[in-house]
Amino acid sequence: MTTVLEKKPRTRSGGGTALSPTLPQVNLLPPEVRAARGLRTTKRWLLIALAVTFVACVGAFGLALISGATAATQLADAQAETTRLEQEQAKYAEVPQVLGALDQAQQARTLGMGADVAWKSYLDALTAVLPAGVSIDTLTVAANDPAATAVAPNPLQDVSAGQITFTARSVTVPDTAAWLDGMSSVPGFADPWTSSAMVTSDDTGTYYTVTATVQFTEAAFTHRFDQTEGEG
Repeated sequence: MTTVLEKKPRTRSGGGTALSPTLPQVNLLPPEVRAARGLRTTKRWLLIALAVTFVACVGAFGLALISGATAATQLADAQAETTRLEQEQAKYAEVPQVLGALDQAQQARTLGMGADVAWKSYLDALTAVLPAGVSIDTLTVAANDPAATAVAPNPLQDVSAGQITFTARSVTVPDTAAWLDGMSSVPGFADPWTSSAMVTSDDTGTYYTVTATVQFTEAAFTHRFDQTEGEG
């Protein structure tokens, strides 16, 4: 057996049947009232927008003031540091002048003493190669001007830094060939030459007078007054 349940329609208390859950509504407010309500809402949002804008402007202005104050502080610090550095620089204002004068003095020393020769050593070497029985009476040194164009004393000699001319006496006829070889062996000497030899007599007796010359080259320069890399 099958049982069928039927749902009965809901009825109102008066016995009527509810055909629709919602009845049509009619807005009876005048248009002026609705417009006034909309205007108030718009004004409220405008006030909110103005308030937000004002707060944003105040915040931006405050940030600008803070940034300006920070920049002013940094500028003042930079100016103070610049002033301090200028004061420190003023203390050493004469240093470049002193360094320039020192460099000029060093250059002058190098130029003036560029042809410096340790003459004591060379005179000792010149004496050491003298033949037996020969002694030097006079000796003259003529150095060429470094700033001028050097010219050889004669066509048979090379250009040199200068020459030494001396006269020597010998009790016997000197072996000039061996003497010239001896002078040529001294570093810095070149082109030795005997120009004359004569017999001379005086109170001491008779002897041979020999006039000779020898060139000295730039190899004889000491360079002890040259400006070094660390100077200047």
